[in-house]
Amino acid sequence: MEKFKLQSKEFIELNNLLKVMGLCESGGAAKALIAEGRVNVNGNLELRKRYKVRKGDIVEFQGHKIIVE
Repeated sequence: MEKFKLQSKEFIELNNLLKVMGLCESGGAAKALIAEGRVNVNGNLELRKRYKVRKGDIVEFQGHKIIVE
């Protein structure tokens, strides 16, 4: 399980999280993968590219599990 710290922010958009974690080459690639239904948030399929990921959320993508702190 990987961890991502929000620092002083309240949330990070889902597509940006995938990009900054190095799981996608670009924001555009992240948006496409989300739209294809390849990303789960808290165990549920998430199709909103700009979903606001907050502390305590768990994002799953291609075998990676990210917990947001």
